[in-house]
Amino acid sequence: MELSEIRREIDDIDDRLIRLLCQRMDCSARVAEYKAAHGIPVLNQTREDEIIARVRAAGDDCRKGYGNAAALVFASIMDASRALQHAKLGAGGQLREMIAGANRRLIEPEKARVVCQGVAGAYSDEAASRLFAGANPGFVESFADVFAIVEAGEADYGVLPVENSSAGSVNEVYDLVMKHRFTIAAAVELPVSHCLLALPGAKPEEIAVVYSHPQALAQCADFIAERRLEARTYINTAAAARMVAQSGDRTLCAIASRRAAEIYGLDILNDNIQSVDNNSTRFIAISRTLVIPDDANKISLIFALPHVTGSLYRVLSRFAMAGLNLTKLESRPARNGGFEYLFYLDFEGDLNDAQTLDLLCALSDEMPAFSFLGNYRELDG
Repeated sequence: MELSEIRREIDDIDDRLIRLLCQRMDCSARVAEYKAAHGIPVLNQTREDEIIARVRAAGDDCRKGYGNAAALVFASIMDASRALQHAKLGAGGQLREMIAGANRRLIEPEKARVVCQGVAGAYSDEAASRLFAGANPGFVESFADVFAIVEAGEADYGVLPVENSSAGSVNEVYDLVMKHRFTIAAAVELPVSHCLLALPGAKPEEIAVVYSHPQALAQCADFIAERRLEARTYINTAAAARMVAQSGDRTLCAIASRRAAEIYGLDILNDNIQSVDNNSTRFIAISRTLVIPDDANKISLIFALPHVTGSLYRVLSRFAMAGLNLTKLESRPARNGGFEYLFYLDFEGDLNDAQTLDLLCALSDEMPAFSFLGNYRELDG
């Protein structure tokens, strides 16, 4: 038999499968109507487990080793059927109400009360200026302080770094996001060019110790190793620059921004010293108030999964089914004393799209834990 003949046979089988799939989805729609009339929840895990066990056994009976493939296909079919039922039953009523009540505009930048970690000249300061042009940000010592100030209502927005393109996630911030569950009102990806700063007149051969934030030190690890400098961590890049300026010690230097050099009167001994040329950091603006602007293009979630084989795959397949592009998936300890994890997920999307809204509402009803963190505009640096 020629390959073309085999493919025609496959196409014929596919056509029959599609017709049967449509019939099955129509049955699922009728099941949804029955459940709605009798107050029955969409998810019936026992029923789904029975179907998976039956099709796996039937697949292996047909051809040994086909059972797992059959189970995988039917798991996806049931996910699609469940999504259809959720949509018909109007799942996620609480989430829908929350989203419907969201503000549609950020506070005008010049009126916004913004707080950042660090001091003037920090990269967070630059990100705040990019997100809230004209605002006069306040500064606090730690990331936790940013959350505390927003929590107390003393600031409208807190600007925080969440990940760097070369050094990875800022785990402390993600843990605080998961703890407080504030919403994300805006985000920006900021190009980061690190400079080596020292006292005026200091010579490269005099420099022995470099101070900066751990993320900046990690991003410049190759340069530090080549110069055989002793790396010491500091609370913030700009704060390190200020400390060097106040020290009067020509053996000290800091890794910080060009703006920090200007503010604290330091010389730039080297610029662009990061290990990766296209170095950028993503910043978010947290808020106690949900804001979903009309030009929102990014959505963030936190969720937990049941301890069931394939549960993460099945959730992610729902996003693929909806044609949504995931941009980040991060797991962090749930901090409940056991070996359990929460997942932080970013994807490109807009809740004005009914299919996207239906998906989130369905997941909010199905997940053991689910938090919607926001649908916001992410700016390019």
